[in-house]
Amino acid sequence: MVSTTHGAVRGRFERGTAVFRGIPYAAPPFGALRFRPPRPPEPWDGVRDAGAFGPTAPKPPYSEAFAPYLSDPVVPGDDCLNLNVWTPEPGPGARLPVLVWLHGGALTRGSSAVPVYDGGAFARDGVVCVSVGYRLGVEGYGLFPDAPPNPGLRDQLAALRWVHENITAFGGDPGRITLCGQSAGAISTGVLLAAPHTQGLVRRAVLQSGAPEVCDRDKVRRMVRRMATRLRIPATAEAFAGVDRDLLLRVQAEAGRLSSPVLGGPAFGIVVDGDLVPCDPLKALTEGTAARDVELLMGWTRDEYRLWLVPGGLLERIDRLGAVALAGAMARCRASHDVPRGYRALHPGAGTAEIVGQMVTDHLLRAPLHRLADARPGSSYLYEFAWPSRLPGLGACHALELGFVFGTGDTPESRKLAGEGAPRELGEAMHAAWVRFVTHGDPGWPAWNARYPVRIFDDGEPDTAYGPRDAEMALWSAASTLPQAPRTAVPRAPGAEVAAAMRRLRRSVGALRR
Repeated sequence: MVSTTHGAVRGRFERGTAVFRGIPYAAPPFGALRFRPPRPPEPWDGVRDAGAFGPTAPKPPYSEAFAPYLSDPVVPGDDCLNLNVWTPEPGPGARLPVLVWLHGGALTRGSSAVPVYDGGAFARDGVVCVSVGYRLGVEGYGLFPDAPPNPGLRDQLAALRWVHENITAFGGDPGRITLCGQSAGAISTGVLLAAPHTQGLVRRAVLQSGAPEVCDRDKVRRMVRRMATRLRIPATAEAFAGVDRDLLLRVQAEAGRLSSPVLGGPAFGIVVDGDLVPCDPLKALTEGTAARDVELLMGWTRDEYRLWLVPGGLLERIDRLGAVALAGAMARCRASHDVPRGYRALHPGAGTAEIVGQMVTDHLLRAPLHRLADARPGSSYLYEFAWPSRLPGLGACHALELGFVFGTGDTPESRKLAGEGAPRELGEAMHAAWVRFVTHGDPGWPAWNARYPVRIFDDGEPDTAYGPRDAEMALWSAASTLPQAPRTAVPRAPGAEVAAAMRRLRRSVGALRR
């Protein structure tokens, strides 16, 4: 039993680790609190049972194309702003390092109840692990004229403050908190690092396959308007709050079918709000003074794009579209002709889909993470996960590394992406590196310097490569020194043809996701 600021909770011992699940850090975000910033939970009398995961945030299921690869359990209920704690030593005397985990899922799916994110292995290695649930989709990232932006991000900040105030009672040290996330969770981690309200709450941070970024406000508004049109209601928080939750999820799924990490399109995302997010977070972290004393562990998987393109056969469709698909990628990345030409020269045997996928991955992930490391030499560590899945076509895809990091590679949920026979030694090496970083700030390889060290996790012993992506990064650096061409003039094809190609690509995504 542990006492928190809102009441006592009783957990369970599992394999020598104390586990507390479903602890509320904020009030249920419904009724009068729907689309509003989080409020503290009501205190409770007696001892609250914390033996099971709490409710998950409302979210649509994964489509038939993605469901075979990704698990996303649903726990019904309103009290979805909750968190889970794994600790080896509950009590105020231990003062152990703390890992706070923000899950991914494009800010529309995922939860802290996914079995891959079980924190038992971290606790067994002396780290208090906390996983957080937060609002998703239109509930967490819709943009309305009559409600504050970014309620999902504000949930994460509320959870981080809860950890800072309560983790001592669970054996953690509030001065040694590492904020960690993957994909949308990594984007959120980067944004929170740059947020003035977060200063002093985080000692270290891990960004896995996600870079600090904000979404164009009009892009989010278009998604909200698309939903409002289907619902035949005004695009306001007041009107959306009156819509049945299940109906809202169905409409959200329908409206989001034409969006993709590779192809873009309207989407939910974090926006600059003048308060929690006062400016572009990447600029604040690279050019300003935000979180200057925070050590960083950052990286990507070698074939991120394959999770976005392989399910349902979109990769083959892009290969068939050829030059038209490449023109669409150039428009997506606002790249000059020199960029795809350079990729063709560096990867002469690659198909169009691979060129497109690597270009977009570098534009969205590798280039900004390199930029962030360049601004913080000596305190940044970079890695690349290169081990290919045993499943056909996935390669070293997005999210594949998670089972290795958490030491949950033997679970059925991890095998959905990795297949059978994933190397146990690789999981031990990655998990140990994360434990070292959370504990000491050093994962076991050289910090970023003029030689550009990157730790490669693949079959066999992990190895450190120096400048493994320098050639691709040089293409973007050269392109950034050139005047930006108008969007319609970037591809060889006329603007109307490119727009039509992008529409065909997005229709392909929509058909696959249906």
